[in-house]
Amino acid sequence: MRVGCRHAALGARALCIVAASLLLVAVARAAISLTPKDDTFQTNVPAAILLDPDSDSVLFEKNGDKPVAPASLAKLMTLEFVFNELKHGRIKLDDEYLISENAWRKGGAPSHGSTMFAAINSRVSLEDLIRGIVVDSANDACIAIAEALAGNETAFGEMLTKRARQIGLEHSTFTNATGYSDPDMQVTVRDMAQLARHIIQSYPEYYPYFAEREFTWNKIKQQNRNPLLGAGIGADGLKTGETADAGYNLVGSAVQDNLRLIVVIAGAKSDKERAEEARKLLDWGFHGFEARVLFAEGQTVGEAKVFGGDTSYVPLVGPGTIRVMIPRHSDQPLLARIVYTGPVPAPITKGQQIGELKVWRGDDLALDVPLTAAEDVGKGTMSQRAMDGATELMIGLLRAGVDKL
Repeated sequence: MRVGCRHAALGARALCIVAASLLLVAVARAAISLTPKDDTFQTNVPAAILLDPDSDSVLFEKNGDKPVAPASLAKLMTLEFVFNELKHGRIKLDDEYLISENAWRKGGAPSHGSTMFAAINSRVSLEDLIRGIVVDSANDACIAIAEALAGNETAFGEMLTKRARQIGLEHSTFTNATGYSDPDMQVTVRDMAQLARHIIQSYPEYYPYFAEREFTWNKIKQQNRNPLLGAGIGADGLKTGETADAGYNLVGSAVQDNLRLIVVIAGAKSDKERAEEARKLLDWGFHGFEARVLFAEGQTVGEAKVFGGDTSYVPLVGPGTIRVMIPRHSDQPLLARIVYTGPVPAPITKGQQIGELKVWRGDDLALDVPLTAAEDVGKGTMSQRAMDGATELMIGLLRAGVDKL
């Protein structure tokens, strides 16, 4: 079955969008729509999102792109920055950072806020600072890291925002390491879900910190503030936060039957509402949806038209197994399209990204995964290139004529 652009009707640089109506024959009888007909989820919190990180499929959202104050959810960005520096060998877990007077007064015991109670002018290993942030939501630990890596919190906030853009968080701005209230610091629940997804997938060696239930420092034992960890639902992260302007926020993740979901809640009225709504949304996702495999790992998804190559088409594959989350008890069909700019000029290297596979449930984009070339395509002979050039010229002239009508 060939799925892709069989005709480059818009010329060599045209956007080629082809409906793959036969693509989903294997799941044509599946129950597929955005929400189950008889179990549509509703929540009173101002903003929320539920994400399947494996397929990057949004199962539920409310005000997903509305700017909100992050409170201590901002510490996830601080942790991501630290994990990335560790991954690249620029810092080490046994590095020791100074708890300055500023870090102690602003984020330590005198602040009467979230703290790991690190002593003034003491030096604490980076690993212990990480555990303090994850379990205790320690502001002193965040400030110590900011001062060590950037000199001060303002500079560190700029570094966090730059890093956020690098990993695709386009609507979040950070001005400090802790999440202390600042009118210029805003995030979205969609960005927070993507940040959690990035941390889980990019730093598997560090993600287990988020499941730690308690941490003792300076002879003071504190419990992890994430209410989902003790809820018996397979939760293993990530972070809570609350301030007067932000309300009660949470980024959580849980795994059941090999399925992971990420939930983000923002602006709840109390810690009880935050915990209840997050758990209800996770329960709804685990029980209301099921995963369906569209393509096995290495299976050809479709083909893209090639220009000037030794073959006319290049097969496309996805990044491993391609699956989509579909609600139970529904009858809405899926629509799939392969989107790429084509025809694709040769030579083409195996693994080169060519386009995306987009799958919709009704009007909602359920899946968007990159497609790469499954094999090399060399340059064609002079006659093959000439034929492709003549074809493109004719198509261009035809299109110009149509545009004038």
